[in-house]
Amino acid sequence: MEMLSEVLHLFLSLDNFIAIALGVVIGVVVGSIPGLTATMAVALALPFTFTMQPVAAILLLVGIYKGGMYGGSITAILIRTPGSPASSCTLLDGYPMAQQGHAKKALKTALYSSVIADFISNIALIFFAAYLAKIALNFGAPEFFWLICFSLTIIISLASGSMIKGLLAALMGILLSLVGLDEVYGSQRLTFGNYNLMDSISFIPLLIGLFAIPEIIEFYRKKALPHLKAKASGVGMTLVELKRCMKSIIRGSLIGVIIGAIPGTGATAAAFISYSDARRRSPNRDNFGKGEVEGVAASEAGNNGVAGATLIPLLSLGIPGDVITAIILGAFMVHGLTPGPIIFQENLTLIYALFVGIMFSSLVLLVVGTGAIKYFSLIADIPKEILFPIVLMFCVYGAYAVNNDTFDVWLMLGFGVLGYIFNRAAIPAAPFLIGFILGPMFEDNLRRSLLIGHNDLAIFVRGPITWFFIALTVGSILLALYRYFVARHQSARSDTTQETL
Repeated sequence: MEMLSEVLHLFLSLDNFIAIALGVVIGVVVGSIPGLTATMAVALALPFTFTMQPVAAILLLVGIYKGGMYGGSITAILIRTPGSPASSCTLLDGYPMAQQGHAKKALKTALYSSVIADFISNIALIFFAAYLAKIALNFGAPEFFWLICFSLTIIISLASGSMIKGLLAALMGILLSLVGLDEVYGSQRLTFGNYNLMDSISFIPLLIGLFAIPEIIEFYRKKALPHLKAKASGVGMTLVELKRCMKSIIRGSLIGVIIGAIPGTGATAAAFISYSDARRRSPNRDNFGKGEVEGVAASEAGNNGVAGATLIPLLSLGIPGDVITAIILGAFMVHGLTPGPIIFQENLTLIYALFVGIMFSSLVLLVVGTGAIKYFSLIADIPKEILFPIVLMFCVYGAYAVNNDTFDVWLMLGFGVLGYIFNRAAIPAAPFLIGFILGPMFEDNLRRSLLIGHNDLAIFVRGPITWFFIALTVGSILLALYRYFVARHQSARSDTTQETL
């Protein structure tokens, strides 16, 4: 009780409440602007925390992180432009729902899934920090390699329609991910003598170009035709739909927690893995990618489940889980705090005050998110003759702001043309994106494993964790192929029946 009294005394300060609320609001606003990421917002806010009290300073940055995770889904759903990389999976079903007049339902689904996943992630942070961090310590290069192999099987699940086109898109994504300098030998790969490509292809210009620019091109190509405007109206998510999605939300949250607790992974991968898992298990799997509410729920649960869990290795081991927690680590250091086992001995009261604030942030996210839906959803009511030039302006600004380089703007436009070709040829963009994200991680952990094992392939089967992911990878491939051939067989039978009739 004495400790509880000290914790509440430390937390119950107006500055702390303002810091949490302001952080979540800033995160939602920045996250909903294409090209401006939560990472950028946290980095820009860090200097303003130097004169603040440690608890308020850290809660401000955590609030921005959590708000940014959700905020990216708003424009992903409304205008097919993810505000953050982690929301790129949400648009697969969120945008089709908006086009069908269910934008409010998609936005509410994203909000409720985000809040539930955030709450579960916070619980995991508080109660399982030491245990999950201990598991994460057992992950070496071979374990990461098989985890990524399992993640790459998502490509098969996302290659709806033609599997050949999906795999072709994935290979293109992996190929483009290799552009730049070889990390081991330092030699140039696929740069064609252009020094702008030596630092690899920036992800933000690719993301904006692949998903936002094709919509603008398509609009102006069909400008003379009558245009139906997506309305952010209709009913929200019903209790029946929430119950139906709850299993996917909880599974996605746990996937996000596990991935977030492993340093070096990220919310984008968690979202796609959660989405793929929900698609495999759902009785409505054929509707995924066409406007399935469960797809939005799974994606948002996956990426928001990461938010609290990334603090697990930071607080328990002093190891940042991702780029944002690396910035938050800087805030700890500025205030004379060193995250790790010692902080639980020397500053236990402060840690529990942070835990209380982090739990409170979930409630703040629900309130701010509800307001954001009410006001940000007005974006969909703007005539697209006005909206698309504004979106294009933000796209150019977002691409340029990454490195302050006009080359990134041309890169974004190039990927916009590629995305338009994908749309016209019915080639799915999701496998391309997955290949681009996981390609460098796959190569890095493959080469590191071979270096550690001195080119002995036995390194890849060195323990139970590797065997576990090998089994998951093989099982995932076999299940996907089984469903693919069953679908082909049913399609052939349907064609034969129609010819008979």
